[in-house]
Amino acid sequence: MPRIATLYFRTAIIFLIIGIAMGLNMAISQDHSAIGAHAHANLLGWVTMAIFGGYHALNPAKALRRIAMIQYLIYTAGVALMVPALYLMLTGYPEMEPVVAIASLITFAGVLLFAVIIFGGETSASRATALQ
Repeated sequence: MPRIATLYFRTAIIFLIIGIAMGLNMAISQDHSAIGAHAHANLLGWVTMAIFGGYHALNPAKALRRIAMIQYLIYTAGVALMVPALYLMLTGYPEMEPVVAIASLITFAGVLLFAVIIFGGETSASRATALQ
C-alpha cells in the first residue's frame, strides 16, 4: 500500500478516537453544545480521510505524485486546526470564529487539491496497468 494511503488511514483513526471521545463527553455531561465539532471530527477526519486513503490505495501511481503529499499536509492541517477551534467556539469562546474560518478555507484548499489529483491526467504507469 502506498505510504500516503497508510498516513491517511492512521490519521483517520486518530480523528475517529477524538470524535468518539467528544461524543462520550457530550453523553456523560448531557451538554451537546459541541455536536458540530464532534460531527466535523468524524466526517472530515474519520470518513473523508479514510476515503482519501482508499482512493490512494486503489491508485498507487497517483499516490506517488508529489501533489498527493502536499494535499495530505494541507487537508490534515486544516482539519486538525478546525476541530479544536470549532469545539472551543461552540463551548463558549466566540473569539475562535476567525480561526474556524481560516481552518475551513485551508480544509477547502485541501479538497480542491484532491479534486486536482482525481481529475488530473493519468500517469504512464497507471495507463499501462489499465491496458493489461
